[in-house]
Amino acid sequence: MTAVMPTTDVDVRIPLRGHLRHTGALIRRNLLWIRQDPESMFDALFMPVVFTLLFVYVFGGSIGQALGGGQGQYVQYVIPGMIAMMSMTLSQGVGTGFSQDFNSGVMDRFRTLPIGRGSVLFAKIAVELGRMLFATVILMVVAVLVGFHITHWTGLFATVALSALFASSIMWVFLTLGVMLKSAQSVQGVGFLVLFPLQFGSSIFAPTKSMPGWLRHFTDYNPLSTLADAARGLMVGGPVAHDVWVTVAWSVAITAVMGPVAIHKFRTKN
Repeated sequence: MTAVMPTTDVDVRIPLRGHLRHTGALIRRNLLWIRQDPESMFDALFMPVVFTLLFVYVFGGSIGQALGGGQGQYVQYVIPGMIAMMSMTLSQGVGTGFSQDFNSGVMDRFRTLPIGRGSVLFAKIAVELGRMLFATVILMVVAVLVGFHITHWTGLFATVALSALFASSIMWVFLTLGVMLKSAQSVQGVGFLVLFPLQFGSSIFAPTKSMPGWLRHFTDYNPLSTLADAARGLMVGGPVAHDVWVTVAWSVAITAVMGPVAIHKFRTKN
């Protein structure tokens, strides 16, 4: 029988320092869990390698010619886009992990303790951001090996920061799914339905000029397109201001809407 969270507002009685201490302790708990289950890092380790080799060596020649060059031209195009892709793909893990914790009873135990409810969610996001940064390092190592040239190092760090901001906003969506759906498989299924059209209906893997008009309208409003275009401008040169600000606006809007929803669903789930 599932435990019901007490109705008292625990968060109100806990000062900011307490919230930070609880978040730090939960981050440590999640990191220890990863150390005990290193297979949970396989997606962050192998996904950048597989996707880089797949798109560069399978599609690089033909799409590179369309870009006016060859495989080398495509490498410069696709690598910044893949940083954007990973920011969303790895975000799904926070929802599946959250759902597993609910089904195993861990969350019931957390919710009986005098800790800030938001601390549980923030700790999950912090650890997933760490996984994303680890995957980004792997991606850049593989990218350099296949011929990617980093034109602006400061742009690379700015791209990572922008991707982390966007990823943290998307994680609130998956946290909400992790609370609402009954199983990790359900979270994965719904996540796939969300991720697949957003990733391939964007400028991540190929330019959008040859797409049908209706699809180009979709890509124009797709935040993954603006994130990928901003990453290219920051890392290899080009206009960045519009895409950066649009990506930031999307990130703030998603967080402002889904953050309170996720916390409310977590507090009231029974």
